[in-house]
Amino acid sequence: MVFSSSVFLFLFLPAVLLLYFVVPRNTRNLFLLLASLLFYAWGEGVFVAIMLASIVFNYLGGLVIARYRRDLIGKIALLLAVFTNLALLGSFKYANFLADNLNLAIAALGLTPIQLDPVHLPIGISFFTFQAMSYVIDVYRGQAEVQRNPINSALYIALFPQLIAGPIVRYHHIAEQLLHRRVSLDGFTSGVALFIFGLGKKMLIANPMGEVADQIFAVPAEHLTFGLSWLGVTCYTLQIYFDFSGYSDMAIGLGRMFGFRFLINFNYPYIARSIQEFWRRWHISLSRWFRDYLYIPLGGNRCAPWRVYANLLTVFFLVGLWHGASWNFVLWGMVHGAFLILERSGFGALLARSWSIVRHIYVLLVVMLAWVLFRADTLDYAWAFIEAMFGGASGAGTAFHVGLYWDRETAIVFAAGLVAATPVLPWLKRRWFLAPPPRLGRLLDRSPALNVAYSLAVISMLCLIVVGAGMHLAAGTHNPFIYFRF
Repeated sequence: MVFSSSVFLFLFLPAVLLLYFVVPRNTRNLFLLLASLLFYAWGEGVFVAIMLASIVFNYLGGLVIARYRRDLIGKIALLLAVFTNLALLGSFKYANFLADNLNLAIAALGLTPIQLDPVHLPIGISFFTFQAMSYVIDVYRGQAEVQRNPINSALYIALFPQLIAGPIVRYHHIAEQLLHRRVSLDGFTSGVALFIFGLGKKMLIANPMGEVADQIFAVPAEHLTFGLSWLGVTCYTLQIYFDFSGYSDMAIGLGRMFGFRFLINFNYPYIARSIQEFWRRWHISLSRWFRDYLYIPLGGNRCAPWRVYANLLTVFFLVGLWHGASWNFVLWGMVHGAFLILERSGFGALLARSWSIVRHIYVLLVVMLAWVLFRADTLDYAWAFIEAMFGGASGAGTAFHVGLYWDRETAIVFAAGLVAATPVLPWLKRRWFLAPPPRLGRLLDRSPALNVAYSLAVISMLCLIVVGAGMHLAAGTHNPFIYFRF
């Protein structure tokens, strides 16, 4: 069950919201937990048992760690908890990947290969496992109080708004909210608005761009052309941003409806002027997780340059692997790590002195080239695609050409995506309504009707998004979530 499905929008969410405000206040966490388990079981069936096992293990592990935090037992309990969480993730996500790569070595030795059937990947396992690990680590570090109420502990991991595709919520950010939270009218309405905007990102931009990208990335390598390859990667660049940021907006908006305040997960990453800045804006919860639980413990940037570079490569090797059990993802992560290292050298100083537009182009070029690795099914196809982007295309442009994928509707969505990927609309809001020019400010003060008109314009926009999304749902159009497989 996804946020952009009819079942969720017109059955599950209204029912949960209605009952949440009807049940006694002291039972709301229990109700949300049961609703979250139902939400997960709806899509994963018996695999909800995997998440329940993770909840029980980390709850008990947190209690042991808190009691013996200063003793050897506490350290052993922490290591056991981290190892078990990683083993759980590895068993379901990387077992086939490891078996396939081991079989290459085994075949070279002439031995019998490992026979392993495809292992089902439970949705969201990367997200709830990382949240569980952050909990036990923070308890050990003394950065969070242990949660002794099993219902609250389970709700932290299973809370349905951010359960299956993030953002990764750190326990100490919502520990107090699990105990005491209040749903205000302003918070609820802002949550509804954010959810609708996220739904619009997903349904009205990501999905149409995804259709074009999927079709182009299915074109045989020998038929790729220069224009086709650039159209495909640009559409995918818009798709993945609006898909994931749209989901994050919906998750954060849903959280506000229930009184939770989650931190933002995206902050217009495509306006970044360095790869360092890009990762401060893209999937913020993941980059901060790796920074706090891996990069800094490895020494961060407080050590010799070669160690810093090794730390960065280690982190981004694992960032790539976290996204998927494939060498494509690993190489994608290593590309980002390599450019982060490059920016710490003299190139970074040169880049800082360059024109702003040059820096933007540099970031977009690196990011888009890396997205080819992320999207392509194989490394061979990714290389052929990148070759086509830089003039090495072998396609004649007859059987497959840009005109097959580019029409008026695609052009409108493409243009809307380019605008919405930049902070133009927030700037207009700040410039003309929050801090208007003096003459306009005096006019607004004298004419409350203008403020009403602005509010009506926002409401109208939200209504248009809902109608547009509803039409796409009714038509049964392309509607996957990219990050569900992570």
